Amino acid sequence: MIVVTTESVPGFRITRVLGLVKGNTIRAKDIGKDIVAAIKNLTGGEIEEYTKMIAESREQALDRMLEDAARLGGNAVLALRFSTTSVMSGAAEILAYGTAATIEPQH
Repeated sequence: MIVVTTESVPGFRITRVLGLVKGNTIRAKDIGKDIVAAIKNLTGGEIEEYTKMIAESREQALDRMLEDAARLGGNAVLALRFSTTSVMSGAAEILAYGTAATIEPQH
Protein backbone atom coordinates (compact mmCIF):
# COMPACT_ATOMS: atom_id res chain seq x y z
CA MET A 1 0.00 0.00 0.00
CA ILE A 2 1.36 3.42 -0.96
CA VAL A 3 0.74 6.12 1.65
CA VAL A 4 1.49 9.78 0.95
CA THR A 5 0.73 13.12 2.53
CA THR A 6 0.15 14.63 -0.91
CA GLU A 7 -2.99 14.52 -3.06
CA SER A 8 -1.29 12.52 -5.80
CA VAL A 9 1.62 10.13 -6.31
CA PRO A 10 4.21 11.11 -8.93
CA GLY A 11 4.27 8.59 -11.77
CA PHE A 12 0.85 7.18 -10.89
CA ARG A 13 -2.67 8.09 -11.89
CA ILE A 14 -5.71 7.81 -9.65
CA THR A 15 -8.16 5.31 -11.12
CA ARG A 16 -10.74 5.46 -8.36
CA VAL A 17 -11.33 7.44 -5.18
CA LEU A 18 -12.83 5.20 -2.51
CA GLY A 19 -13.41 7.73 0.25
CA LEU A 20 -12.31 8.68 3.73
CA VAL A 21 -10.45 6.08 5.78
CA LYS A 22 -9.39 6.40 9.38
CA GLY A 23 -7.86 4.59 12.30
CA ASN A 24 -7.59 5.68 15.90
CA THR A 25 -6.48 4.66 19.35
CA ILE A 26 -6.86 6.22 22.77
CA ARG A 27 -4.00 5.89 25.21
CA ALA A 28 -3.75 6.79 28.88
CA LYS A 29 -0.61 7.72 30.75
CA ASP A 30 0.93 5.20 33.13
CA ILE A 31 1.69 6.02 36.78
CA GLY A 32 5.22 4.58 36.50
CA LYS A 33 5.91 6.70 33.44
CA ASP A 34 4.45 9.73 35.22
CA ILE A 35 7.02 9.39 38.01
CA VAL A 36 9.89 9.20 35.51
CA ALA A 37 8.38 12.12 33.56
CA ALA A 38 8.13 14.23 36.72
CA ILE A 39 11.82 13.65 37.44
CA LYS A 40 12.80 14.47 33.85
CA ASN A 41 10.63 17.58 34.02
CA LEU A 42 12.84 18.81 36.85
CA THR A 43 16.12 18.02 35.14
CA GLY A 44 15.10 18.74 31.55
CA GLY A 45 15.41 16.68 28.40
CA GLU A 46 13.23 14.41 26.34
CA ILE A 47 10.71 12.19 28.11
CA GLU A 48 11.47 9.03 26.14
CA GLU A 49 8.68 7.02 27.78
CA TYR A 50 6.03 9.36 26.37
CA THR A 51 7.80 9.70 23.03
CA LYS A 52 7.71 5.90 22.69
CA MET A 53 4.06 5.71 23.78
CA ILE A 54 2.96 8.33 21.23
CA ALA A 55 5.01 6.70 18.44
CA GLU A 56 3.42 3.31 19.17
CA SER A 57 -0.02 4.91 19.25
CA ARG A 58 0.60 6.62 15.92
CA GLU A 59 1.66 3.31 14.35
CA GLN A 60 -1.44 1.55 15.69
CA ALA A 61 -3.72 4.28 14.31
CA LEU A 62 -1.89 4.10 10.96
CA ASP A 63 -2.25 0.29 10.83
CA ARG A 64 -5.98 0.57 11.52
CA MET A 65 -6.37 3.18 8.78
CA LEU A 66 -4.53 0.92 6.30
CA GLU A 67 -6.85 -1.97 7.22
CA ASP A 68 -9.81 0.31 6.49
CA ALA A 69 -8.33 1.25 3.08
CA ALA A 70 -7.65 -2.40 2.20
CA ARG A 71 -11.20 -3.33 3.19
CA LEU A 72 -12.45 -0.81 0.62
CA GLY A 73 -10.15 -2.29 -2.04
CA GLY A 74 -7.61 0.53 -2.07
CA ASN A 75 -3.93 0.23 -2.87
CA ALA A 76 -3.10 3.78 -1.75
CA VAL A 77 -3.98 6.38 0.86
CA LEU A 78 -3.64 9.98 -0.23
CA ALA A 79 -3.45 13.13 1.91
CA LEU A 80 -2.54 11.27 5.12
CA ARG A 81 -2.97 13.37 8.25
CA PHE A 82 -2.59 12.76 11.97
CA SER A 83 -4.58 14.42 14.71
CA THR A 84 -4.17 14.26 18.48
CA THR A 85 -6.91 15.22 20.89
CA SER A 86 -7.07 15.13 24.66
CA VAL A 87 -10.13 13.10 25.67
CA MET A 88 -9.71 13.39 29.41
CA SER A 89 -6.99 14.19 31.88
CA GLY A 90 -4.12 11.85 31.13
CA ALA A 91 -5.61 10.28 27.97
CA ALA A 92 -5.28 11.24 24.32
CA GLU A 93 -6.72 10.05 21.02
CA ILE A 94 -4.40 9.62 18.05
CA LEU A 95 -6.26 9.66 14.73
CA ALA A 96 -4.81 8.84 11.30
CA TYR A 97 -6.97 9.70 8.29
CA GLY A 98 -6.74 10.11 4.56
CA THR A 99 -8.39 9.27 1.25
CA ALA A 100 -8.36 5.67 0.05
CA ALA A 101 -7.84 5.26 -3.68
CA THR A 102 -6.75 2.86 -6.35
CA ILE A 103 -3.78 4.02 -8.38
CA GLU A 104 -1.79 2.60 -11.28
CA PRO A 105 1.51 3.53 -12.91
CA GLN A 106 1.29 6.03 -15.74
CA HIS A 107 2.49 4.73 -19.10
